[in-house]
Amino acid sequence: MSRSHRQIAQDFFTALSRGDLRDELFTDDASIWTNSSGAAEKAKYQGAVKLLQSLFEGGLGYTVDSLTAEDDRVAAEVRGRGTLKNGNYYSNTYVFILRIRDERIAAVAEHCNTVVVRDMILPLMLAAMQSAAHG
Repeated sequence: MSRSHRQIAQDFFTALSRGDLRDELFTDDASIWTNSSGAAEKAKYQGAVKLLQSLFEGGLGYTVDSLTAEDDRVAAEVRGRGTLKNGNYYSNTYVFILRIRDERIAAVAEHCNTVVVRDMILPLMLAAMQSAAHG
């Protein structure tokens, strides 16, 4: 039974909220791009998502406000919200463009307010990466 592009996108956001973007979600040659980091290999994106989730008490939850599917593309308006481990509340709005091929994600383009990411997330990510490098 084939899954719709909308269902594949929903599955992606469920996995994103868990911080568990498994390989089977993606094609082998999947391309990833975020406006806060640029182009990334799939494995690097998967690792960054796990690291990002670890910065939140109870994780960063993603809520899909709308999905538009046409041809091989899904456009999603999404909100990300959660309480950071430093106690600050994080909220950001995202637009994701997903390309689907053979019922898997072949490309992700993630757009968000990078000022919020820079001010709230980046310092915690850098501290976590530094801690991991010295730990």
